[in-house]
Amino acid sequence: MKRALGPALKTLARRIPAALAPALAIPALLFAGSMRAADAPLVVTSIKPVHSLVSAIMQGVGEPQLIVDGAASPHTYNLKPSNARALQDAKVIFWVGPGLEAFLEKPLQALGSDASVVELDNAPDLTKLPFREGGAFEPHDDGDAAEHEKASDGHDHAADEHDHGAFDTHLWLDPMNAKAMAMMITTTLVAADPANALTYQANAKALDDKLTALDKELAATVAPVKAKPFIVFHDAYQYFEHRYGIRVAGSITVSPETIPGAERVSEIHRKVGELGATCVFAEPQFEPRLIDVVIEGTRAKSGVLDPEAATLKAGPDLYFTLMRGIADSMKACLSSA
Repeated sequence: MKRALGPALKTLARRIPAALAPALAIPALLFAGSMRAADAPLVVTSIKPVHSLVSAIMQGVGEPQLIVDGAASPHTYNLKPSNARALQDAKVIFWVGPGLEAFLEKPLQALGSDASVVELDNAPDLTKLPFREGGAFEPHDDGDAAEHEKASDGHDHAADEHDHGAFDTHLWLDPMNAKAMAMMITTTLVAADPANALTYQANAKALDDKLTALDKELAATVAPVKAKPFIVFHDAYQYFEHRYGIRVAGSITVSPETIPGAERVSEIHRKVGELGATCVFAEPQFEPRLIDVVIEGTRAKSGVLDPEAATLKAGPDLYFTLMRGIADSMKACLSSA
């Protein structure tokens, strides 16, 4: 039967009118596309910025799954049963590391599968910056006990972040770090799925070129305002600051899991007053009322920064939207301050 099938199909093809060929070709293409998607490895990613980089490299092969979706924050996320199932079924899992996604550490250690678990904070050529102590980025000795209280779940996540390598884990806020992570992502995907290696490598080259262009664009965007100091909700922007020479003067809270005490708020309020006309930036998933308290009675303006892409739709373009959004928000607020 198999030998006779080829000639029979050729005979049938000669009898099909030319006008019907395009219509018959569409289902064939859809079938081929579904076969390609079915062959793609199941890849799971932790947060939106990581998902965006992986999505860009996997375009044309498959779509990675995302754990921390919507407006959720990795600082406070609780793993869902559907997330646990995805981790168990995954062939490759990408996360930044336990300093950021502490909720993933134990589930990944207990994983019963042979999945490749890739901790991107181990990528070669990453720039890693140490944590800065205190909301004003000074040794924090003002006795404000509320700054060191545990999160509502009773666990001291801030201590976790310091225990796991003592570096700031918002690594993706420097496009050069995004390049380094993309290289590690590509190497991992090629090893896990060599059949699609050429696609991964071509996508990675295109992504690297786009990141080079983005870096130049961001530098130009913030150049007019980079000498103006400003206050952020929590100290998540050190890599952006380091890359582009901007001046973050302090943060309202040391850790996003804890509500700052009255003394901390008063301290930052005084600092805003000393700085004069400046900007204080909120974040979409945290309490905006604190910003109003901090700038009350001062000449400061308020803005919003979204370092973890809480308000953005997941996908391959998210990383670029995220980074441009930060630069544009800084420029808009500081230009009018």
